[in-house]
Amino acid sequence: MTQPEGQVADGQDTWLNASDLGDGIVELQLGRGPVNALSAEFLMDFAEMIAGLGRDPEVRAIILKSPFKVFSAGVDLKEAKEFTLAQQQAMVRGLNESVLALYACPKPVVAAVGGAAIAGGLFFVLGSDVRIGYSKSAYGLAEIRVGVDFPVAPLEVAKATLDTNTQRRLMLTGQPIGPIAARNYGIVDIIAEDMEDLEIYSLREARKLADLPGQAYAAIKMQLRGETIDRIKAAIAAGANEPAGGWFNDETKPAMERMLSGADR
Repeated sequence: MTQPEGQVADGQDTWLNASDLGDGIVELQLGRGPVNALSAEFLMDFAEMIAGLGRDPEVRAIILKSPFKVFSAGVDLKEAKEFTLAQQQAMVRGLNESVLALYACPKPVVAAVGGAAIAGGLFFVLGSDVRIGYSKSAYGLAEIRVGVDFPVAPLEVAKATLDTNTQRRLMLTGQPIGPIAARNYGIVDIIAEDMEDLEIYSLREARKLADLPGQAYAAIKMQLRGETIDRIKAAIAAGANEPAGGWFNDETKPAMERMLSGADR
């Protein structure tokens, strides 16, 4: 099996590590410590890695996981509040390309969610095919609380994977939910009581998916997701990766400051 090279952040931490678990199963570890905060570079590297695994004929299934207590906290607000126009556009592009690459991956993807998955970090979960949650995880879409809307790929994937009531609950309040509510809303399929069970359940589900006929799996996945994928690609082709006014508005940076100060609870 071809092993993609991990990407290095700041010359120290490995952002992405792919490990061969045997039987065609690859574990892809998200490793931008300490909370897998999203950067444009990290997201683009993730998109490239997922696309490569999707093309590898020896890969039968992928497990996404994090070695940290947080699965992914979304965009780093301390960095984001200082973004220039070009940096805002780069982040939008990173979100669009990474979410699209995961959602369109022809291979089965299992998310092993061992901690909070918030804002952009939740799309690693929503873009996966089977989602295993931890009993102490939290899930949320906090974009409204920091004064930004949704780039096209996250928006379309949210609309395709969440029912309208769940969209209202998460996207119009920005408040997180716990694991039981997440299972009730279809965000996760199984809840693991501890981290050992999370590993066991994730590998078990990946093996089930890896045993399925791969060509049929990819074809049916495209039948289910093709219209959403086409809308995302059309919007990107029309310029959605580089919104002329950027991603932020007049409310964004003050809202980020309130979140950072703890005033927005």
